[in-house]
Amino acid sequence: MAASNNSDTAHNSLASDLAGTDTSNLFRVIDRDNVYGLNLTVPEDAKEVIKPWDEREDNSKYLDSNVDDQLIIHVPFVENVRIKSVLLKLGRGEAAPRHLRIYANHSTIVDFAEAETTKPQLNISLLEGETGVVEYPVRVASFVSVHSLSLFFNNSVGGDLTRIYYIGFKGDARSTKREVNSKLEVPAPHAADASLTDRVSQKATGQQTTAR
Repeated sequence: MAASNNSDTAHNSLASDLAGTDTSNLFRVIDRDNVYGLNLTVPEDAKEVIKPWDEREDNSKYLDSNVDDQLIIHVPFVENVRIKSVLLKLGRGEAAPRHLRIYANHSTIVDFAEAETTKPQLNISLLEGETGVVEYPVRVASFVSVHSLSLFFNNSVGGDLTRIYYIGFKGDARSTKREVNSKLEVPAPHAADASLTDRVSQKATGQQTTAR
């Protein structure tokens, strides 16, 4: 019963933002010009999925993976932020990814081999069959002072292609504005913070998304 209440809370929280006035949406502090992706059919499409909240349902802009279903999106911020949740609208059917790893403050992740050997702050099993934006709460203690996030999507339903329509974040700013492209480095959260048991949106069918 408690799990059902948690699911209702997550969906109600997202619904409260429908007017697009929620100041916790971090679009305004994303360094969109420097967002980039790995293994994309069109590299420039990495920026296209970083949209204002009121454009989240625009399906004309999306990105596709290239040679297989794995892709990495690197998202820098213009000031340090605290992340409370990740907002995703993903491809449907065979193009839907089923797994996401999130790395905080790992600006040096440049290939998939490095991502495979780096411990993420969060592992998420993604909901399947959703047609709109889904909010995935995170353990805030692991994302307190973040200047960049790397999102590693893989394991699509069809195994060949991953599609993403929208990526967003909710949270708040944690420092004064820094210069874009500055060399400021913030240590990643302590490894102890990387062990997570977060649970998010539970579907009516009983399918549950978990952060392991």
